[in-house]
Amino acid sequence: MALKETLSNIAEIIYILCGLVSVATAIRGLKNEKAKIGTFLFWFILGITFIFGKIIPYKVTGGLLIILALITITKQLQIGSFENVTAQFKLAQSERLKNKIFIPAILIGTAAFLILQFKIGKTAIPPAIGIGGGSLIALLVAMLIIKPKLSETTDDTSKLLMQIGATALLPQLLAALGVVFTKAGVGDVISQIISSVVPQGNIFIGIVIYAIGMAVFTMIMGNAFAAFSVITVGIGIPFILKHGGNPAVIGALGMTAGYCGTLITPMAANFNIVPASILEIKNKNGIIKTQLPMALALFVVHIILMLLLFGIK
Repeated sequence: MALKETLSNIAEIIYILCGLVSVATAIRGLKNEKAKIGTFLFWFILGITFIFGKIIPYKVTGGLLIILALITITKQLQIGSFENVTAQFKLAQSERLKNKIFIPAILIGTAAFLILQFKIGKTAIPPAIGIGGGSLIALLVAMLIIKPKLSETTDDTSKLLMQIGATALLPQLLAALGVVFTKAGVGDVISQIISSVVPQGNIFIGIVIYAIGMAVFTMIMGNAFAAFSVITVGIGIPFILKHGGNPAVIGALGMTAGYCGTLITPMAANFNIVPASILEIKNKNGIIKTQLPMALALFVVHIILMLLLFGIK
């Protein structure tokens, strides 16, 4: 019990660090020329939910999220004015750092994966510690490689978060929406609709519809995690798993089939729209157009793999 409590406290520290980054962005927002109060309130409230989320009543947190939505809808959340980086400086840094700039990005996922492989006895490491630890390691390595000034680090962090804007909330909200849909019985409704069209026991059609459902629902909701619980309950279990499908295989491939939909939807703003904004791409849907052929090819491969590995034990 003491170990679990310690790990929980460490995870809470990670959330607090996230909150402090948001609060720092809120303070930077006071320098905005436009909508400085709205920008400050948005990032400050978000920071508070991360820092004190464990002790704030759920209803209060819900009320705060509504305030964040109102700030966004009324366009009171704006990107501040930051020092322009010249093309010459970018080119010089590119020549100096070359491919080393990608090391921190790769480290985030790699370090997080390795951290989460460890177990203390039978106690698993919480995901927040893995992701937070990976991010801190990547930050340290990035600072050693780039050697930026502290002011540049804090300013660029605020700039990046402001560029992401309200879409920073999407992953958490969409994951929660998936749980709400499941509790509301949306999966059962989908199952009833599909059962009236698809004959029971037809594995081929069941797998195809499951994959299509995951991809399409992910495109609508913008998040494969949100779609997974609903589509698996509605299609995966009654049409595939009940007929001998391997849950590990079908579940894993079903999730990644959903991500084929993520590649081609503007609803997955944190994947497809925010990067276009950060990279200053003129065509905001350019990333989606580039990813479309690969997404379709991967989708077909997923269906083939589910059919081939259906009954594997």
